[in-house]
Amino acid sequence: MAKTSNIFTRVDPEIKEQAEQVLERLGIPMSNAVGMFLRQIVMQRGLPFEVKLPKDMPLVYDSLTKEQFDAEIEKGMDDIRKGRVYSAEDVEEEMKRDYGI
Repeated sequence: MAKTSNIFTRVDPEIKEQAEQVLERLGIPMSNAVGMFLRQIVMQRGLPFEVKLPKDMPLVYDSLTKEQFDAEIEKGMDDIRKGRVYSAEDVEEEMKRDYGI
């Protein structure tokens, strides 16, 4: 019998569920996927993917001065006046795609 070691980690339940669904469709148990990830770290001598912040992040209200906030509101109002509007569904899809939220 091969020796094994346990790993315990906390993850977002929604992300875990989504990953399990993908892995199930691939026929890969979660423990095998974690093992594959760790092997790739060893083989690559680092994470097997690029880790960086997105180029653009959504603005955070608390980080804006009153002047910055007012300028952002004015940009939005200008977009509305020019007909550059999007449905809530389109915005939600774009946020998920670009920012994972």
